[in-house]
Amino acid sequence: MADIENLQDGKNFYLDVPHRNPTFELKGCGSLEWGMKNRLARIFDPRDGRTLMLAIDHGYFQGPTTGLERIDVVIPPLLPFADALMSTRGALRSSIPADVQRAIVLRTSGGQSILKELSNELVAVDIDDAIRLNASALAVQVYIGGVHEHESIRNLSRVTNEGNRYGIPTLAVTGVGKELTRDARYLGLATRICAEMGAHVVKTYFCEKDFERVAAGCPVPLVIAGGKKLPEPEALQMAYRAIQAGAAGVDMGRNIFQCEAPAAMIQAVRSVVHGQETAARAYEHYLSLKAEPRSCEYAQR
Repeated sequence: MADIENLQDGKNFYLDVPHRNPTFELKGCGSLEWGMKNRLARIFDPRDGRTLMLAIDHGYFQGPTTGLERIDVVIPPLLPFADALMSTRGALRSSIPADVQRAIVLRTSGGQSILKELSNELVAVDIDDAIRLNASALAVQVYIGGVHEHESIRNLSRVTNEGNRYGIPTLAVTGVGKELTRDARYLGLATRICAEMGAHVVKTYFCEKDFERVAAGCPVPLVIAGGKKLPEPEALQMAYRAIQAGAAGVDMGRNIFQCEAPAAMIQAVRSVVHGQETAARAYEHYLSLKAEPRSCEYAQR
């Protein structure tokens, strides 16, 4: 029971200091509820509004992807260098330590394999399970221009509505089939539709020309996909150019876990995203870390 006999009058009211209304600087997210902002602040470092996400959700349609044959062996050593982990619920429960202190972006769409039409997805994870897994965001694939465009937009709407009910933001992932061109016009269309439908963050591909127009036309943060495995200098250059053009971060998978030295590579990418290093300097950093394996061990940041 509260001690009511020794109560003292408050005295530190700071009468000369106006009340401070907390601000939230992440693009397009200033008017969200506190819970949404708090979860987004786990994904995007509040100091610079950027994120380095590690994507390991490839197996939901590719099976045992090269580099992810043993998630439990390969991925945990990389987690300290990432801001967030993008994963399926199966991989999370079976292979990721529960004491990991990183935001979880949970893959919620699925329903097809590389043997079938990729755009034919459904919502595979309900909101109750996402809450049980302590997800910081819900990821859903959207196929603008795909065979099942309408169904994928409906999936986005459903996931967004359910997430809004519990204060969990949605990450829309723009899926691009072989028949679609990854240029600024298409990516601008796809990302804007996702944002207009309520996505709080959009993941898309980088394009060589006019990506700054894609980023400017999307009213919420854009995170670029790493895509297929590239030589390390090219992957770092892509990350650097995307950040300079307005991206709020990168979500890399194969360009990290398929790298010869994954821990060195994720730290090099981090130096681009959060350290504002050039691609050339980041590649030098990668080579240095690769040559000294102990330097890839985690030090508290």
